[in-house]
Amino acid sequence: MSESNDPAEATKELAIENGRLKTDLSNLERSYNLTLELMGHVLDSKNAENEGHCKRVTAFSIAIARTMGLPREKIVVIARGVFLHDIGKMAIPDAILCKPSKLLDDEQRVLRQHAYYGYQMLKNIPILVEASEIVYSHHERFDGTGYPRGLKGETIPLGARIFAVADTLDAITSDHPFSFPRTLREARGEIEKCSGSQFDPEVVKVFLDMPETIWSDLRNEIDGWQPTQLM
Repeated sequence: MSESNDPAEATKELAIENGRLKTDLSNLERSYNLTLELMGHVLDSKNAENEGHCKRVTAFSIAIARTMGLPREKIVVIARGVFLHDIGKMAIPDAILCKPSKLLDDEQRVLRQHAYYGYQMLKNIPILVEASEIVYSHHERFDGTGYPRGLKGETIPLGARIFAVADTLDAITSDHPFSFPRTLREARGEIEKCSGSQFDPEVVKVFLDMPETIWSDLRNEIDGWQPTQLM
């Protein structure tokens, strides 16, 4: 920016410079979001039998977070963390990740490291610092029996507590290689049964109070939904 002795001119130049900076930051954030979307698609491609999982759990989590009245800024963080929850699986050998039979105990221990790996991948990216905590905590349980750190109650990030409900909903109502999808009623019953153990009771209450049609509507719309529309 050139120097000017005219205060009005200097103010005008500063405004122009600030405008350019905002544009640059906006373009940078858009690039980040497109990269995040690509990473999510890569994760889905490594788990082809459950294609669309990242999108569905993100959409479900956003719906719950909105119903809880969380501010948009918080919802954006949750969306990023949930969408990238399995990013650490990129560091897991395909021999384990794609094994068609039951994993051995040692293999299970390796797979469980994906939460930590994902955290390590994201924690130093400024736009993903908060989201990385969700990635790190997405297998924790409300009663403290989860992994990798055995976090309990509200020490688990709220985004991870919301994800736990959304993930179980998707797992129960989706098709899998060795099982058929179960009904929404069964999913609701399972989530209610595990309130206070696997799930945060407050999140469960919000989920159970939401109209049942929202979940089927979201599934029907998911093919045309892009995470970058929110992020």
